[in-house]
Amino acid sequence: MANLFDSIDPEVFKSYIFWSAVLVIKMMLMSVLTGSQRHKKHAFANPEDAKTVKGGKLNTNDPDVERVRRAHLNDLENITPFLAIGFLYLLTGPSATVAINLFRLVGISRIVHTLVYAVFVIPQPARGIAWMLAYGSTLYMAVKTALAFL
Repeated sequence: MANLFDSIDPEVFKSYIFWSAVLVIKMMLMSVLTGSQRHKKHAFANPEDAKTVKGGKLNTNDPDVERVRRAHLNDLENITPFLAIGFLYLLTGPSATVAINLFRLVGISRIVHTLVYAVFVIPQPARGIAWMLAYGSTLYMAVKTALAFL
């Protein structure tokens, strides 16, 4: 019996690893962005944190901090499934061109989503389009994977 992993194209695998690493780094940077917003706005979620900064106050409802937190939560809800299904999609022997471009599309779309949601706030539909491109790509990979192993 052939090893299922033997069918993975090395270039596709490298693309998956690259974009997965980029997205993990991006998610980690969201924590830094949240902390930065909290310090900038002197809006802290814990009393002991508020005491570390002159003028710091307990505020769990600052709109700018909450916007960054929502963007981070959206990453957790969307990048985590990509990390799992992207790897499983590799096992289906997809076209290298299709797979590499799907990984790129998810990565770039998630970065754009954060930029238009939490960094340079741009009105809809910019955020919705960025979300939809990554979500649709991940859903496509999930359906293709499920059908391949039906």
